[in-house]
Amino acid sequence: MFDKEFKTAVLAAKKAGYLLKAMSQGDLKVEYKSEIDLVTQADRAAEALVVKMLRRNFPGDDILTEETNRDRTRSDRRWIIDPLDGTTNYAHRFPFWCVSIAFEFKGQVVLGAIYNPNLNELFTARKGQGAWLNGKKISVSSQSTLKKSLLATGFPYDVHYSKKDNLDNFKRFIKRAQAVRRPGSAALDLAYVACGRFDGFWEMKLKTWDMAAASLMVTEAGGKLSGFKGQKFSIYVPECLATNGKIHRKMIEVLK
Repeated sequence: MFDKEFKTAVLAAKKAGYLLKAMSQGDLKVEYKSEIDLVTQADRAAEALVVKMLRRNFPGDDILTEETNRDRTRSDRRWIIDPLDGTTNYAHRFPFWCVSIAFEFKGQVVLGAIYNPNLNELFTARKGQGAWLNGKKISVSSQSTLKKSLLATGFPYDVHYSKKDNLDNFKRFIKRAQAVRRPGSAALDLAYVACGRFDGFWEMKLKTWDMAAASLMVTEAGGKLSGFKGQKFSIYVPECLATNGKIHRKMIEVLK
């Protein structure tokens, strides 16, 4: 089921990744959506490529993307696209960014593809069938001690002026965990939880396209998702705690 959708998502993620990598070698025109929220012509070019492929194969589907709202429909088949997750990294030529594509059917994400062309790493997941990295099945880590855990997080685009900036959480975790990283792409952070590179991840003020594909990878790899207080996770609620399951309760206690 959804074989054509899966193949299309993988192909679109790869093609967009190749395009982004090629464009990163040239001069980048950077614009600002807010003080520190960037967009480049590469974001828009990658999005246009993906949308064109989806429209050709699935003309009536709803398409939710980061950069435009013109492709929305009332279909219960929804594509959720981040054409370039990690734009600030990309603009500075820091090679930690990716293309993220998810397909949601009747309110449930059923497949996802995330591609990082810098490492040629393709993360994929299908609901009920598992998660993979370059075709090899992946699973979350087995670490059960927070003190020995490697965590990841990020900071919201309003960090310069908002009091809800995640710095308080970061301070607490840096004292409790083995280490905390802030790489700059929530989609890849979550994919890294899925494959066991990170033991846990938390972030606030996320967008749906940041989490859609990668959240499925976490659960299909045996991990756990929730809000900061343990409430039910939703890609439409801008808060995410993702772990291997074994340190989940410990991270909730710190977040409280």
